[in-house]
Amino acid sequence: MTTVTRAKEIALLNGLSEEEVIDRAGEHLIVMNDLDELHRFFADGMCEQILSNRAAGRDTAWILPFGPVGQYPYFIERVNRERIPLGNVRFYFMDEYCDENGREVPQDHPLSFRRKLYAMFSRIDRALLPDLSNVLFPDSGNIGELKERLAAEHLCVTYGGVGIHGHLAFNEPEPGVRNSNPRVVRLNDYTVTINAIREGIGGNLENFPRKALTLGMNQLFAAEKMIIFCRNGVSSIDWANTVLRLALFGTPGDDYPVTYLKQHPDWLVVTDRETLKTPILI
Repeated sequence: MTTVTRAKEIALLNGLSEEEVIDRAGEHLIVMNDLDELHRFFADGMCEQILSNRAAGRDTAWILPFGPVGQYPYFIERVNRERIPLGNVRFYFMDEYCDENGREVPQDHPLSFRRKLYAMFSRIDRALLPDLSNVLFPDSGNIGELKERLAAEHLCVTYGGVGIHGHLAFNEPEPGVRNSNPRVVRLNDYTVTINAIREGIGGNLENFPRKALTLGMNQLFAAEKMIIFCRNGVSSIDWANTVLRLALFGTPGDDYPVTYLKQHPDWLVVTDRETLKTPILI
């Protein structure tokens, strides 16, 4: 696909009204009023999945993002309140930043996903906690084993966010990205820029990690269902409005990996009213 063709497609999609997007997407789109409602929906979905599987005598295994993260406090609160045991839950997180040699950033690094997640999980009642061996991030020690480990799992859901250039996990645009597996990737400039704005580091591009460890698209698509949360998440920065429309309607292509979402047999996009808005300038 040429740049001109994609550019024209985006212009057409961005010209759709909010009502047209909703009508055209049908059952594949849920629109929340705001981010708080979106995060609660995410957390409740996780809890209901665990409870449903427990009632059926099944374990729960899923792939999860560490962006968005607003769902996890609500998830933890409900787990504690309703005494939902996590012992039979396996958490596979999508990605983690790493250095130029492919070694994950230290857990005390301010951008470490593991550090932030473990701090949140420390608020779960000890009696309900999962075994930490079942809370996995890609790292330099397991990256070569994750393909086989995940292939042996019955993955209920892949939950995910989406990047400004359409990445799922850190599967950036590259030839053949749809058939990718766990690996070290180089983050593109769009990802580095938007993340440096969002991470509270003052737009520090020079010291932002340029590589990451990530699950591949093959692993994400192996789950029974894919639920993608697409939201701006930053006040006054409407960066996700275009990629939302590409996720729903864009022609599948390596230039925006999220466009492959529609090839999954059971997929859903969840957004909020702000991200659904038609861009002011087309």
